[in-house]
Amino acid sequence: NPFLNPTTNDSKKLLALNKPKGYLVTRSDDLGRKTVYNLLPDWAFEDAWMPIGRLDLESKGLLLFTTNGKINDALTKPGNCTKIYEVWVRGYVTDEHIIEAEKGVQSIHGLLKAKVEKIGQGGAKTKLRVELEEGKNRHIRRLFGALKDPKFGTPLKVLELTRVSIGDFTLNIEMGKWRYLTLEEEKMLIKKFD
Repeated sequence: NPFLNPTTNDSKKLLALNKPKGYLVTRSDDLGRKTVYNLLPDWAFEDAWMPIGRLDLESKGLLLFTTNGKINDALTKPGNCTKIYEVWVRGYVTDEHIIEAEKGVQSIHGLLKAKVEKIGQGGAKTKLRVELEEGKNRHIRRLFGALKDPKFGTPLKVLELTRVSIGDFTLNIEMGKWRYLTLEEEKMLIKKFD
């Protein structure tokens, strides 16, 4: 029914933000830096909408928020929900790197693994699609930092990192903007955990 008030189709449990670089995913910062709550309405802070997982200061893209602890646990539990990132890396990413990443790379932070697909190349930079079943802190940056550029022997460096999807939900919001998920999107995302 097109005359239905559109807000009745909004999820009461989930909202999505397209996080720009330079915003911390935290409720408050001792150094007074900008946080993701600067991009959301005041009620998001006051009603304790919590981020599901993290994106570091320099990363951007999809960040989900919920007030529901069960949903938060379900979506952050390893293996429950695939997250996809688009990443620009400085250095030449080889097929060997991709195989290594899928097997897992040992680092001081433990075993880091990801499914990696090359989607572009520009000069000494490689664009990748990276899929994670489970994301440890700074997982992708550390994974590539543990791999070496074959030509220069230097670690690969992540220049830009954007999360584009979580489970069945794909980012389709302007940078710095937020919206509620629709009830259909909510259902798609949490159907397996109900």
